[in-house]
Amino acid sequence: MAVAVPAAAEDDRWTPALSMKYYRVGSVAISPDGTLVAFTVTVPLMEGEKSEYRTQVHVVPAAGGDAVAYTTGENSATSPAFSPDGRYLAFLRKGEENQQVWLLPLAGGEAYQATHAENGARSFRFSPDGFSIGYLMTDPETEEEKAQKKEKRDVELVDRNFKYGHLYVTLVSDSHDPDGEDRRLTRGDFHVSGWDWSSSDRIVFSHQDDPRINTNRRSGDLSVVNLGNGAINLLHAGNGIESSPRVSPDGQTVAFRSTGDQPEPIGLGDVYVMPVMGGERVKLAETKDRSPGILGWSRDGSLVYVAEAERTSRRLFGLPADGGELVELTPGEGVFRSTAVATAADVMAFTHETPETPWDVFAADLGNGGGAAAAFEPRRLTDLHQDVARPTMGETSVLTWTSPDGTPVEGLLTLPVDYEEGRRYPLILNVHGGPAGVYSETFTGAPSIYMLQYFAQEGFAILRPNPRGSTGYGKEFRYANFMDWGFGDMDDLMAGVDLVIEQGVAQADRLYIMGWSYGGYMTSFAVTRTDRFVAASMGAGLPNLISMVTTTDIQDYLAGHMGGDFWEDYEVYEAHSAIYRIAEVTTPTQIIHGAQDLRVPFTQGQEFYRALDRRGIPTEFVVYPRTPHGPREPKFLMDVSERILTWFRAHTPEEATDDAASSR
Repeated sequence: MAVAVPAAAEDDRWTPALSMKYYRVGSVAISPDGTLVAFTVTVPLMEGEKSEYRTQVHVVPAAGGDAVAYTTGENSATSPAFSPDGRYLAFLRKGEENQQVWLLPLAGGEAYQATHAENGARSFRFSPDGFSIGYLMTDPETEEEKAQKKEKRDVELVDRNFKYGHLYVTLVSDSHDPDGEDRRLTRGDFHVSGWDWSSSDRIVFSHQDDPRINTNRRSGDLSVVNLGNGAINLLHAGNGIESSPRVSPDGQTVAFRSTGDQPEPIGLGDVYVMPVMGGERVKLAETKDRSPGILGWSRDGSLVYVAEAERTSRRLFGLPADGGELVELTPGEGVFRSTAVATAADVMAFTHETPETPWDVFAADLGNGGGAAAAFEPRRLTDLHQDVARPTMGETSVLTWTSPDGTPVEGLLTLPVDYEEGRRYPLILNVHGGPAGVYSETFTGAPSIYMLQYFAQEGFAILRPNPRGSTGYGKEFRYANFMDWGFGDMDDLMAGVDLVIEQGVAQADRLYIMGWSYGGYMTSFAVTRTDRFVAASMGAGLPNLISMVTTTDIQDYLAGHMGGDFWEDYEVYEAHSAIYRIAEVTTPTQIIHGAQDLRVPFTQGQEFYRALDRRGIPTEFVVYPRTPHGPREPKFLMDVSERILTWFRAHTPEEATDDAASSR
């Protein structure tokens, strides 16, 4: 348990409103010489009619000192980046019409617009010589399409006439040129998904057949575009999916993520390297989970830096470019995110958090040339929440247990605030999404769909298991729920619940379950398999896999887990769909869904709600307008946990007590 600063009168308890005061850090950037670190802070705006977020860029010296806001105003600034010569801090900001790259001279002066992207710039990078800025832009509407929209003739033809993302470049100048025009580098019926400069006149990029999210599970190749003559040459194509290219400091080698020789819809990726001018593709050492995110290269080109979940932590590693064994850079406690590596100094910047401490920005020195020789000793650069109340927290610890079939499982248990040993408490089973999600050692007071310390403050223990299928425990564990949704993973979950009961923490007659996305799926499935839960809350769940696979925007992901499409094996889909077991449900079940959800379409929640309602099972359907696959407006985010708590309390039997004798 922890107490940080004295709580204000209105903040002496954990509430959703208090959690919202813990502002998120997003992107982190570090100057080439390693002396300055830029980072973004996102603040919710909820007064009056506002329910939105605003992000601004802050800068702090890497040697320590005060952080200063470098951007202000009504429009958000995101994705900070320093120019190679250190003269400019660049960022994305929406101007009068579209989002553009802006430049702020670090020697002094006002920020000004650098790009002229008709449909908005995204994913920008300086060229190695600093004279150009490359960026991605999605194809804008044609004049005919604009006319059709104006005249209300804008009929949409689904999966046709795609708007592709392509590469553009603009020259860096000392002021905004309102008449300037950026140069298009790529065109054609393909979608650029990732890219990096290999030299100031050459860019390596990954591309897929079209911009749909499902397509990146089917296609992905590497090509190179020459800025001088516009020629595009295919660098690598195969049956696997290539993505996330990052070029070595000398511009000669590209590292990229690949699924190997075939698509892997369930999820798998290794790091490969090959010469930028073409040659043999070489696989580097496999990471522990085989799901690394490529961060960049060490200054001397000896390591490719990657981030990856490892059990309940998220760590940073180095992959030797010569094929050597994985190098561990960071310790195994907490979560490391938003990493940036200096290009001309051996310094790395990142954020770090633990269940008891919120995220802050840190820096650490690396070995000579950016290798791993130096001891990793982070120094904290910010204290972003020193003025935010931190009441006593419910303590969080890692639990391990064994499922009935012998599968080892891990999870995080958060105890109620002011927990008393020997007393039993109501327990919430909180199931993560994915299914290849993972519960990590993140700050439990953070604003999220499920405000953990709020539930702990209200007297609940919360168990967050990582059942089979979770990321962070290796490929075999992640694939262990293949064609087994709702059965083996359900056993994993309930074995964890039983452990918490056996430990004397949880009451057996006051169990609750909640989860979002795949967690919502497991919630729907759980209430068809057991009546042990007093109440349930299904968030963006998918109870009908047959209708889900033909309406979601990630069809191949679901079909990959089920071993094929439903018309090839109806029985598999029906056996793993809660809707076909609806007659077994007796648990009061709340349904929560976003009205604009394409990942798990709104009708999934509607199906379960209608079926429960027609059967006379206590239920309610909470719909958030303008909302995709999860709340994007802060007022909605604050609403979810309070609404769930109200539902749980309303459906707790009067005879349920906190007496240990009633527990089992």
